[in-house]
Amino acid sequence: MNGLSKALELTDVSEDPKIPDDVWAQFARDTERDIRDSAPKEPSARAREVTERLRRQEARGELPEGWRTGPAWQQKKSRRGLWSVLAVAVAVGVAVVAVKPSLVPGDPFGARTSSEAASSPLPQETAAPTAAPSAEPSQVPTLDDPFAGSPAKRWADGAAGIAVPRAKAVGGRSAAKVEQVLELTKKLLVESNLDPATLRGERPRAALDVLDPLQKDVRGLLETGLRKPDEKHDPLWMFSRFDPKEVRPVGDVVKTRGRMTFKAGDHASVAVHADYTFVYPVVQTNGSTEVTRTIIRRILDVEISDPAKYQVTPGKLTVVNWDQDINNSACEVYDGYLHPSFSSAEPTGPDPTGPTSDPYDRSKPLDANRDKGCGTVSRV
Repeated sequence: MNGLSKALELTDVSEDPKIPDDVWAQFARDTERDIRDSAPKEPSARAREVTERLRRQEARGELPEGWRTGPAWQQKKSRRGLWSVLAVAVAVGVAVVAVKPSLVPGDPFGARTSSEAASSPLPQETAAPTAAPSAEPSQVPTLDDPFAGSPAKRWADGAAGIAVPRAKAVGGRSAAKVEQVLELTKKLLVESNLDPATLRGERPRAALDVLDPLQKDVRGLLETGLRKPDEKHDPLWMFSRFDPKEVRPVGDVVKTRGRMTFKAGDHASVAVHADYTFVYPVVQTNGSTEVTRTIIRRILDVEISDPAKYQVTPGKLTVVNWDQDINNSACEVYDGYLHPSFSSAEPTGPDPTGPTSDPYDRSKPLDANRDKGCGTVSRV
């Protein structure tokens, strides 16, 4: 016997009923609805008979006595409670969809707007892009929305954009050693490009501490650049620094995008390659509310060699190569600070003479415009 027949049998009574008409009418309507929903298209003779009997009883105002304690009442009460909850849930869901359809997974109505899609976070970068990000709607960055009109608005915030790949043993080094190198590389990137103290021009102690002190050419160059910067000793090659007397960051978010890979190195080492772009919104300290952005792409190759075979400091990084592309900062100014250009201020340094490039384009190698001088940016 199926559930429909069982439910109908529970309500098949012959005593003269005495129950309020509105209750019985609702019962009958629910029963009819259940029959329509669950019964075969061609109802059984039993179903037709019971349904007709219920209709006749309702027309005569006949309802069974003892209806408050019978199993039919208990079942009906449970069903009504469930349907009430479902009805509320469906109603709320429809209201939400009407206001913002994109909240429904998969956007079944195809109503997600382009602006909403453009503001959703991008997935982590796992390979080199094949083209520059598409043009964004023309918007002026503000103190409340410093990444307006920038592709970086969809990028990750700060250190969250520096994803460390899953470690595995390579080059005779264990997975644990590989993980150590990856985490140290991330720390160097964070302390050099995201740490608030570093950004406001303070000495990047934590970043320097990651580097092997035995690598005197690199460590010495950076130390000299921080102490007495010039064209041949520029701390901006490794560190992102702004003059706190000139500009200050807008908010506490730096947008970050890039990727990190690793392989076996040439010196019994784990070699890590990092390629990241950082976007810094800043405002002048003179009271102006104009917001601009400086965009820096950095490529860094580091390794940790086996101290049993090479003269290195255990747990410290050796820098193999670094490269950078600094956008929206004064040309040929070597005071150790970035100098963003504002439309409301006089430019610093000589006029650019090189080609125009897109600072958000991560699909090209950095040496594409290497010897073409200081150029201009197509957008900030």
